[in-house]
Amino acid sequence: MPDVAAKSAALPKLEVCQVSKSYRVQGKLLQVLDEINLEIFPREFVCLVGASGCGKSTLLNIVAGLVPPSSGEVRVDGQVVPGPGADRGMVFQSYTLYPWLTVAQNVAFGLQLQNMPKAQQQERVAYYLHTVGLTQFAGAYPKQLSGGMKQRVAIARALATKPEVLLMDEPFGALDAQTKEQMQQFLQDLWQQTHITVLMITHDVEEAIYLSQRVHVMSSRPGRLKQEVPIDLPEQRDLDLKLSPEFLSLKREILHSLRE
Repeated sequence: MPDVAAKSAALPKLEVCQVSKSYRVQGKLLQVLDEINLEIFPREFVCLVGASGCGKSTLLNIVAGLVPPSSGEVRVDGQVVPGPGADRGMVFQSYTLYPWLTVAQNVAFGLQLQNMPKAQQQERVAYYLHTVGLTQFAGAYPKQLSGGMKQRVAIARALATKPEVLLMDEPFGALDAQTKEQMQQFLQDLWQQTHITVLMITHDVEEAIYLSQRVHVMSSRPGRLKQEVPIDLPEQRDLDLKLSPEFLSLKREILHSLRE
């Protein structure tokens, strides 16, 4: 986990600056987000937790450039982002794979849009399929994969374009409990390998603590960041950590904040 001195010396990789979002519903203005300020530093894994309807997904979609803010701005490496870009990779709860493409073709999709030479595409796809443990499924189609395997393909596709920041919108929310824990362990190991900067939203408090270096708790109506909880746990983690007194203490603190 980056210490205070390291943070002060580093520039943020991702900045959310005074971001608010409102929608007009049946003639009335509905404020969803209220002046969100957030900094994420290089190599950090940060989670946002909050109740359903608190604006987590809206905030992530604004960071991804899929939804414009009503006010405020998002910056990557100090540059304002006007919309979607290759500097941000996105993984959704639904697997969003193209069913008519093989696993390898799905992972290569973004590389084709970048007009990368074929030989380089094949090398990049092979590397990331190996990274997510799906080399032997390169020629398979999404319908032949389990839910966890589909999400691994989606993560490989997002990583293949080498984004500066990986954005994850409840990526394991649709999985059963056992597969979900396996994918949490997989993502922890993957982050150890790549140390990519990650912003992930989840409603699962245990998942947020297990994966991240910091957890931000959101309040709702309108969504605000109400508390930041540093996760002072070893960087390398296994699932047994969830049973430790330190982990349970953090879980109590975050649950208490959510209930307030």
